[in-house]
Amino acid sequence: MSQPENTSNLAEEEGGTTLSKKAAKKEAIRQEKLKRQQEAAAASAALAAASIEADPLSENYGEVALPDLQSKAVSGRKWTEVGLVNESLKDKTVLVRGRIQTTRPVGKNIGFLVLREKGFTLQCVLTVADNLVSRQMVKFATSLSKESHVDIEGIVSVPDAPIKGATQQVELQVRKIYGISKALPTLPINIDDAARSEVDIEKALQGGEQLVRVNQDTRLNFRVLDLRTPANQGIFRIQCQVENIFRQFLLSEGFVGIHTPKLIAGSSEGGASVFRLDYKGRPACLAQSPQLHKQMAICGDLGRVFEIGPVFRAEDSFTHRHLCEFTGLDAEMEIKEHYSEVMDVVDHLFVAMFDSLNENCQKELEAIGKQYPFEPLKYLRKTLRLTFEEGVQMLKEAGVEVDPLGDLNTEVERKLGKLVLEKYDTEFYLLHRYPLAVRPFYTMPAYDNPAYSNSFDVFIRGEEIISGAQRVHVPELLSTRAEGLGIDLKSIETYIDAFRYGAPPHGGFGVGLERVVMLFCALNNIRKTSLFPRDPQRITP
Repeated sequence: MSQPENTSNLAEEEGGTTLSKKAAKKEAIRQEKLKRQQEAAAASAALAAASIEADPLSENYGEVALPDLQSKAVSGRKWTEVGLVNESLKDKTVLVRGRIQTTRPVGKNIGFLVLREKGFTLQCVLTVADNLVSRQMVKFATSLSKESHVDIEGIVSVPDAPIKGATQQVELQVRKIYGISKALPTLPINIDDAARSEVDIEKALQGGEQLVRVNQDTRLNFRVLDLRTPANQGIFRIQCQVENIFRQFLLSEGFVGIHTPKLIAGSSEGGASVFRLDYKGRPACLAQSPQLHKQMAICGDLGRVFEIGPVFRAEDSFTHRHLCEFTGLDAEMEIKEHYSEVMDVVDHLFVAMFDSLNENCQKELEAIGKQYPFEPLKYLRKTLRLTFEEGVQMLKEAGVEVDPLGDLNTEVERKLGKLVLEKYDTEFYLLHRYPLAVRPFYTMPAYDNPAYSNSFDVFIRGEEIISGAQRVHVPELLSTRAEGLGIDLKSIETYIDAFRYGAPPHGGFGVGLERVVMLFCALNNIRKTSLFPRDPQRITP
């Protein structure tokens, strides 16, 4: 006679796992609840599908099937960019693609959408009308989750009153709308919150309202969303222009673009801030700069060279202006008589750059200024040049004591920047003839005083953006300088040998792209101008 199954103490699940009777009952309830939710979702989807199927206008809206997004066919349709939809297209039918920024139903017969593309926004209107727009279509459109991608076809109209919630001062009367890519209904950060300025947050607090403040770590954790704000759209378009102007200006001055290796045998700058790695069983480093190889390019008779590329610094620095990886804008050139020839290039390059940004990037600067208000940079037509000794004297007269043969720390640099602004009405200037002890081993000593060097730094708003100098091109002096700073000569042997074959006097400079954008736009942290920042604590996303 078989024994009845004992269920008083144990209940068996699939896979042999045993649970207590109480736990088994709890799991059964959970499974039943999940089943009901799935059935309800399926019923809702079936109802929605039936509703669309019953709608004679159902072909004018809905989600685009995956096969149609897999490069199935070329239809010949033409899309118009949102930023180009204006009064000149009045009464014309256009097809646009963008993200849903906001949706707003007005009853069952009217719905509003704001579509966004590349920082431009367009108000789209759905109004129920026979043979044009159905209620189901309005419901579909206004139910779309924010940040979803859609295609919208409609007729451009010009309203009587200005449109406050969009950049484009026209409306699109929607005739067709198709979902291309769904965004999650609830996003990790809200784009409106991420785009809000501190000024708006403080005003709201004073009025008794508390608005969401998205902190920097949250922004960087969900950087893809954060990049969609108008300010970030402006920042990275400005950054693109800085890089482009740098390249085009130097090309016009006879420079040749080069690409130097980022895997090198030894330190290129000296010091401990170097990422070391194994290179097929041999020690190697990530390049701290293209310095050694751009000088070797000069020895190779390229005359004037520049490079735009990644730079790696293993600094345990948590400041607002340091990164472990940034984009370097570097240049090197033969000089005939004096390192002032290099400073002349810097002067003309950056004045041209600032002029171009102010003239051609007004929309981007305005977008940045709305979230991060700032005053336009003050600069002179001929850039101010001060010697390091003159700078030290200005600080001394202001009651700030500094080591005349030491470096300037961040606080002192800012103080000097304020003094220069007060005296010369500029926020962009050069400080040259630095003490030799604070410069890299390849820096040429001054002819009249070996305690100083033929070097310079350039400042924007009291912070350094450029280091430059005449380089040592005499191999014996170069070796002595490198040994004095503890650099293994074997690791840079090929670099020093390049000068044994004959090398012209030369000099150059290096610029941090992210720092230029940060300071031109008076932003408070370099992570705002790095697409995906790398600092001592962050290597993702």
